[in-house]
Amino acid sequence: MIRENEALLNRLNIITDLAVLFFAVFVSYIIRFHLFVPVVETHLRLPYYLLFVLAMLPIYCLIFCIFDLISAFRFRSFSEEVVKLIQANTVMAGVITAVLFVMKWNFLSRWVMVQYFFISTLLLVGKHWLLQWLMRYLREKGYHKKTLIILGSGDSAKDYLKTIRSREEYGYDFVGYVSNYAKLEGNYLGDYGALYDILNEKKPEELICALDLSEAGYLEQIMADCEKTGTKISIIPFCYRYIPSRPYIDQIDRIPLINIRKIPLDNYGNAFLKRTMDFVGSLVLLILSSPILLVAAIGVKLTSPGPVIFKQERVGLNKEIFTMYKFRSMVVNDQSETAWSTNEDPRKTRFGAFLRKYSIDELPQLYNVLKGDMSLVGPRPELPYFVENFQKSVPLYMVKHQVKPGITGLAQVKGYRGDTSIPKRIEWDVYYIEHWSLFLDIKILFMTVFKGLRNEEVLPGGKEQKKEQ
Repeated sequence: MIRENEALLNRLNIITDLAVLFFAVFVSYIIRFHLFVPVVETHLRLPYYLLFVLAMLPIYCLIFCIFDLISAFRFRSFSEEVVKLIQANTVMAGVITAVLFVMKWNFLSRWVMVQYFFISTLLLVGKHWLLQWLMRYLREKGYHKKTLIILGSGDSAKDYLKTIRSREEYGYDFVGYVSNYAKLEGNYLGDYGALYDILNEKKPEELICALDLSEAGYLEQIMADCEKTGTKISIIPFCYRYIPSRPYIDQIDRIPLINIRKIPLDNYGNAFLKRTMDFVGSLVLLILSSPILLVAAIGVKLTSPGPVIFKQERVGLNKEIFTMYKFRSMVVNDQSETAWSTNEDPRKTRFGAFLRKYSIDELPQLYNVLKGDMSLVGPRPELPYFVENFQKSVPLYMVKHQVKPGITGLAQVKGYRGDTSIPKRIEWDVYYIEHWSLFLDIKILFMTVFKGLRNEEVLPGGKEQKKEQ
């Protein structure tokens, strides 16, 4: 019954989404031609706008499928749903704009279409919030629940049971557990040898296999019993504590491989998109910032003897060494490869401190981006000397070298730059690597402009001091 209900809900979800789109264009039309501007006989009538949306429905369905917005997903949070809706509707707005431009359809009001984008987005968000709230409410009341049996009674079984009991909105009805050892809370149904009869009697919607490593020998018989009874089985891997929430499954012949860390930028299409944005963005920014570059170069030359550009080896993609460029902000010294730089570093020049305060010293790195050594957005690159030290003391530190380093990054816009915690930086860097998207890059760039350019480092007062970033 649960499968039929899921299918019905999915159909209801897509039908109501499409209804929202028609209502949005209706509201946009009324606002444009009836509320703010008197009706003019020459403007296109409402049915034509409705027909245009109708013609776009197949594309809407395709885009919503790509962003996984068709199904009423059981575990997705509302914030994740909102992000996906905004992304999908933004892509659709781009498609509509392209269609209008290519077809030269100038008869549709631009104001109607702009209002339509914002109104449809708000209405879709509201509708999905209402649907999620309704589903949570029904599940908490005991409706639309999925019956399941847990196989095993070890740590993984206990962790899973604790999770579904603490989150009733997931909508699971725990029937009991099967194990050779009665060590789990709940209804003990029998041992592994009795599984076939238990499945035939209880008819659970799903079986959660949470065996310990020592019980792996039972897995073949368990799979056979599930196939004979037509029971859906989900397996919690023995090493589940070390697998992220979004692992990537690869395959060599018939052997599946679980990649512990999925990196979206390993995809050639994603890498091409990011490189295109980097090349075009760095070229445009170099041109726009050329007056600032000139003034900064003159200022460095006049205020301190030595080269204008400070060159330093850093560790980049795949641990390759590259030369990173900055405006020199310190007096020439022999500690640049091994010494930390702090807010009160006596090696800083007054003009250099100003450049660092507003991140102007980082602008020459746009040339690194143009060359392909760096990206506009990514983990900040480190000196080889400190990489060697951190890889032994900071968990996951070397993961950052699986993508190109950036001029700015998620850790920096979250406040972890300069004299701040290295482990927290790595935490955000790893999150960025695993959750990369073009939209995330654009968001980080905007956040950098509004809150990340001005350097407001605060010394923590501990022993830890950080280097020049």
